[in-house]
Amino acid sequence: MLSLAVVIPCYRARRHILRVIAGVLPQVDAIYVVDDQCPEGTGDYVASAVSDPKVKVIRSPGNEGVGGATMAGYAAAAADGHDILIKMDGDDQMDPAYLATLIAPIVRGHADYTKGNRFFSRRFYGGMPPIRIFGNAILSFVTKISTGYWDIMDPTNGYTAIHASVLPLLEVERIAKRYFFETDMLFRLGLIRAVVRDVPIPARYRGEVSSLKIRNVLPTFLAAHAVRFAKRLIYQYFVRDLNVGSLQLVFAVLLLGFGGLFGISKWITGVRLDQEATSGTVMLAALPVIVGFQLWLAAIMYDVMKTPREPIHPLLVPHKLRAPMLAEVSAQHAPSLVPDPASENVHS
Repeated sequence: MLSLAVVIPCYRARRHILRVIAGVLPQVDAIYVVDDQCPEGTGDYVASAVSDPKVKVIRSPGNEGVGGATMAGYAAAAADGHDILIKMDGDDQMDPAYLATLIAPIVRGHADYTKGNRFFSRRFYGGMPPIRIFGNAILSFVTKISTGYWDIMDPTNGYTAIHASVLPLLEVERIAKRYFFETDMLFRLGLIRAVVRDVPIPARYRGEVSSLKIRNVLPTFLAAHAVRFAKRLIYQYFVRDLNVGSLQLVFAVLLLGFGGLFGISKWITGVRLDQEATSGTVMLAALPVIVGFQLWLAAIMYDVMKTPREPIHPLLVPHKLRAPMLAEVSAQHAPSLVPDPASENVHS
């Protein structure tokens, strides 16, 4: 029997947190409420209001962001021996009724990581503003390019689940801690070729106003995607492996570069000397561009075909047998795992 643990990063979540805990508690073996220096004192509130031993409160030493808080919860849950770790937000927008649906692909050995997708059905996003739907479509496409997961949508969906045995393979200390966390998780999972599956799950909106300002984070998001795309190409096509896609990329860049530079130089020369380019010159510039573009398209198709399909967690040694490795991961968050004496008194 697989053991399930839910991690709930909390920041300004006092209003809904007890409802979230009550909804998910009967379905799981443990809940880790991570108080990310919440100004509302969500951690203390849970510690005083909930006496069930399955609910544990973790206090971050500083405001780590949703990514830092989630990874602290993951580390604690994995160190305690839980097999599947589910991440839910504390705003009650993630319906616990879909928890079994979310983890089903992992339980059946079909995926290493699953995430919700609010755009699978029109009835899931019917009340969403068109601009938000359009924005998510663009963001999803950019994420496909930077992570290599060409068959996913809704990349920032925070309702996720992961098999604990996969965690030690990730560079947890390098995962983005704030708004880019979910996307960076996909990037890191892609580097180890973990299988990611979308699960159709509608969101429940409670009238909260997001603190995320698109105009403020857009430049950072685009830069982060560009950096991760470059890293992915280098690692997957020139460091970890050298394959047909590698050759297609190299020759595509060389031919496009040569054809483009040669054509531009000849055009500038012709304009300056008032001379028309010969048909041979035109072909010498156009042919490499055409062939290079075809190779670029072929490289994209090759990348799409290389989307991970074989889950890795069934091939790994059960994480419960790797206590030293898990202890090392947990030690990175040691300051955040010290329980508050007041909370222990309440639970006792």
